[in-house]
Amino acid sequence: MFDWFLRLWVLHPGNMATFNVDDGYLEGLARGYRSGILKTTDYANLTQCDILDDMKLHLAQTDYGDFLANESKLTPTLIAEKCREKLINEFFHLRAHAVEPLATFLDYITYGYMIDNIVLLITGTLHERDTSELIEKCHPLGMFDAMATLSMSHNVSDLYHSVLVDTPLAPYFVNCLSEEDLDEMNIELIRNTLFKAYLEDFYQYCQTLGGTTAEVMGDLLKFEADRRSITITINSFGTELTKDDREKLYPEMGFLYPEGIARLSKSEDIEQVRAAIDYCGAYRNLFQETSFNADKSLEDAFFEYEVELNKLAFEQQFHYGIYYAYLKLKEQEIRNIVWISECVAQNMKSQINQYIPIF
Repeated sequence: MFDWFLRLWVLHPGNMATFNVDDGYLEGLARGYRSGILKTTDYANLTQCDILDDMKLHLAQTDYGDFLANESKLTPTLIAEKCREKLINEFFHLRAHAVEPLATFLDYITYGYMIDNIVLLITGTLHERDTSELIEKCHPLGMFDAMATLSMSHNVSDLYHSVLVDTPLAPYFVNCLSEEDLDEMNIELIRNTLFKAYLEDFYQYCQTLGGTTAEVMGDLLKFEADRRSITITINSFGTELTKDDREKLYPEMGFLYPEGIARLSKSEDIEQVRAAIDYCGAYRNLFQETSFNADKSLEDAFFEYEVELNKLAFEQQFHYGIYYAYLKLKEQEIRNIVWISECVAQNMKSQINQYIPIF
């Protein structure tokens, strides 16, 4: 029994004495990736560009390097694809060198992208689209070994049973959805139901890891759960979604859970949503920001707050939250680059500064 506890102590990701044995190299690598995230001066240079080729030159002086060197005709879409490709290569490099339990943690991060991919395939199958073409549009982080099998599905029933057999999402489908649920009217319900199950599962897994990982990831996943609950509530107004059905989509976790969630479930308009979350200072401030700034949407306010939470993850050491935080920060960086490139391409300089700075 003592040997078992000793082994658990040694492998625990929060154990500072032994963390570096398996995970020190990858933590250093992730922090190195983080240091390459664009700074304020980089954005200042990008926003001064008159054409996309100027952006290419400025990005070449950052960690993006010559990722656009072989591209002669630039478009915002192409720039987005190349930025994402670089991020995915970095993530897969981390995953390829990870050992347990970090390997499983990184796999959990990919499950959210798998859900989006599966929902895309379901939607395409319902519309009788070629599944193989749909797979080309799937997010690379959400790909898995059985994707080739799914491409052979000719109807929703085949797709459903393939998912149950061959994908890591099978437990979420089994516990939350039936084959009869997979119709066009339920697509967003399917997505939100799966994300609810996923967030709850990911949260519980992080808590079993304990230590700083449980603390940091607990805060990040609670925020994500709250954001989804608030967004689901607002988007349900004026639809056929009943309050009872809406409540079933809320993750049973978060800073708002359970009191704030109970209030959200009864909300009938945006003012009642505002009142429901008013006791939570961070979210109250987000709503106030959007009230006083007509140019800022609630979605942007959430993105800004998410950036701050993810930056805080790097203030602590010996934990796995930095991998999740790094990925989210880079995704925001890519959104910023795409926004700036769209403004440059369309000569909309008056709106070019409406990005979300990171560092």
